[in-house]
Amino acid sequence: VQLQACGGGLVQAGGSLRLSCAASGRTFGISTMGWFRQAPGKEREFIATIGWNGDFTYYADSVKGRFTISRDNGKNTVYLQMNSLKLEDTAVYYCACASRIMSTSKVAVDYDYWGQGTLVTVSS
Repeated sequence: VQLQACGGGLVQAGGSLRLSCAASGRTFGISTMGWFRQAPGKEREFIATIGWNGDFTYYADSVKGRFTISRDNGKNTVYLQMNSLKLEDTAVYYCACASRIMSTSKVAVDYDYWGQGTLVTVSS
């Protein structure tokens, strides 16, 4: 599986962005997908995850109610809609695929494929 994330950019606090992650490979439609982020000087942290058919999602407390993860298996794409962005959301965002599981996971070691990251910068 190869993952290509895009949609990052510069946005003012309170604004919105939608990240996309296009996947190649036959296992996308039966794999768990997730988004993680890494801010400067900090460790990579879990943001959101979605099960293989989109029925189950799970979010980090820091983004719950503001971010929404979704997927379109017909397009092999997972999305992260980010609303009410805050300065502390500034980070490189990574999409990831856990090809060996089908339910949600917030654990980075469950993910065996990672995208290259897309930078989100939130300004005041």
